[in-house]
Amino acid sequence: MDEMEEELKCPVCGSFYREPIILPCSHNICLACARNILVQTPDAESPQSSRASGSGVSDYDYLDLDKMSLYSEADSGYGSYGGFVSAPTTPCQKSPNGVRVFPPAVPQPPPPQQHLLPQPGSLPPIPRNSCITCPQCHRSLILDDRGLRGFPKNRVLEGVVDRYQQSKAAALKCQLCEKSPKEATVMCEQCDVFYCDPCRLRCHPPRGPLAKHRLVPPAQGRISRRASPRKISTCTEHELENLSMYCVQCKTPVCYQCLEEGKHGTHEVKALGAMWKLHKGQLSQALNGLSDRATEAKEFLVQLRNMVQHIQENGVEFEACLVAQCDALIDALNRRKAQLLARVTKEHEHKLKVVRDQISHCTVKLRQTTGLMEYCLEVIKENDPSGFLQISDALIRRVHMTESQWGKGTLTPRMTSDFDLTLDSGPLLQTIHQLDFVQMKVAWFIFDPASAHPDIIFSNDNLTVTCNSYDDRVVMGNSAFSRGVHYWEMTVDRYDNHPDPAFGIARSDVLKDVMLGKDDKAWAMYVDNNRSWFMHNNSHTNRTDGGITKGSTIGVLLDFTRGILIFLINDEQQGPVAFEGLEGAYYPAISLNRNVQVTLHTGLPIPDFYTPGEADPTGSVC
Repeated sequence: MDEMEEELKCPVCGSFYREPIILPCSHNICLACARNILVQTPDAESPQSSRASGSGVSDYDYLDLDKMSLYSEADSGYGSYGGFVSAPTTPCQKSPNGVRVFPPAVPQPPPPQQHLLPQPGSLPPIPRNSCITCPQCHRSLILDDRGLRGFPKNRVLEGVVDRYQQSKAAALKCQLCEKSPKEATVMCEQCDVFYCDPCRLRCHPPRGPLAKHRLVPPAQGRISRRASPRKISTCTEHELENLSMYCVQCKTPVCYQCLEEGKHGTHEVKALGAMWKLHKGQLSQALNGLSDRATEAKEFLVQLRNMVQHIQENGVEFEACLVAQCDALIDALNRRKAQLLARVTKEHEHKLKVVRDQISHCTVKLRQTTGLMEYCLEVIKENDPSGFLQISDALIRRVHMTESQWGKGTLTPRMTSDFDLTLDSGPLLQTIHQLDFVQMKVAWFIFDPASAHPDIIFSNDNLTVTCNSYDDRVVMGNSAFSRGVHYWEMTVDRYDNHPDPAFGIARSDVLKDVMLGKDDKAWAMYVDNNRSWFMHNNSHTNRTDGGITKGSTIGVLLDFTRGILIFLINDEQQGPVAFEGLEGAYYPAISLNRNVQVTLHTGLPIPDFYTPGEADPTGSVC
């Protein structure tokens, strides 16, 4: 019952209804709150004819808010009336429930000649030409001479509020305990008294005349207390007359005098009891439907809560998978880094070895050359001509030969100090920057009657199609795809006389009265009972053995990450990749005639054999 509490609170004061009255718009308001939100309209704007209020009104009396409004609320669309004495010059206020209400009207001071003392406990009179605006729907109504008494009291709502408050009250106490009353354990229906166990044994012994009294549990006794005789309702216009009939046209209870004298005389009326039972039955029937919706809503909430849990679990799992994939990429990069560093080290050692070998060779040769030079210098110092001439020719040849050994290239480094290795990291960096999630969400769609050829016949909530023509007619899906990877299937429900239906994708402006693939707006595979072909712009390619029969399944795989289209028959790929270089938006499409009927299956996972982004699974591209 806790959910019902908001239904039992006044939109103005935010508390439980007290003496609720029913406004003509069927909303409720406390009687005291209704007095507080009254405003007085100028005499010039009051209607000359007496407009009934309360239950006797079937049409609403609206005020011209543009002419009479001084304050307006842009968000709610209504304002408070001003421009005359009784309207306070303060903006609209908000009730505890957040509903905007008019500020209370300031009553006109009584004329000087009237100095009557108010009756004790009486409420101030309602000013003439008063107006009340519903705080919920903002409909306004000018009150007649009866004022708020013209609105019927909602005794049903008052009873529901009373029962709800009593059900929320504390446990019932014994009525005979002298000090701190104990909790009551029984109630005597005849005595109408609640007893605790000691007081019952002392004051209500189960013998003598009291033995015939009926003792019930306190909760049941509280209910029996509420079950007092039903109050007889009286007419708001004829207070001495009981409501005994129901006006069907005005939808309100009326009395006998209303039928004789009032405006209901020519209206259709029915017995109050019969209409009471009829409306109770209608309300019960309506509640059954609402109960079904409430049950569905509860199940839906359970589904959403389970979805929250699954999202959290899948989020953790997906994050772990992402971290693992990135770690694998990092490990692969580290392994490649180690391989490249090994190559650099090898190149480094090779360069050092070459240079060191050249240093060693040059050092030995230079030592030999230096020794020869020193020896020749000592020979030149000799003063013996004959001895010098004996060895001079040989020394001259040796010097020339040694000099020739230092010829071109000998004094040139065999190795440069620069490393002729340049790491080409650009493509990898570009790939890393382009690293993103592949759209693997399954797509749900149905065949679209709005864009299909008129000869197409739909059934099974637009999932099954056939045709009433012997010519091929095109029908497309109601969703276009432009990115990601998508897969859907169609089962052949009927296949007569070996026709050749076509399956594939198409632009929105594809021709609808020819086979799919005849123009340049469609990419399709057409198939008969023995073989299939791919067709685009009336070009037939890749004849492949293998056809369809009743019960066959045709799969269509569209991968925008690679821009390709693949076809399957009975879970096996039919031919090579059918088309590549696909970009833009495409609709699923088929063409068929009256000899074929197919049923669409969407929201399917990608086939296991296919990994988006990898090379052609068959190794060939058309």
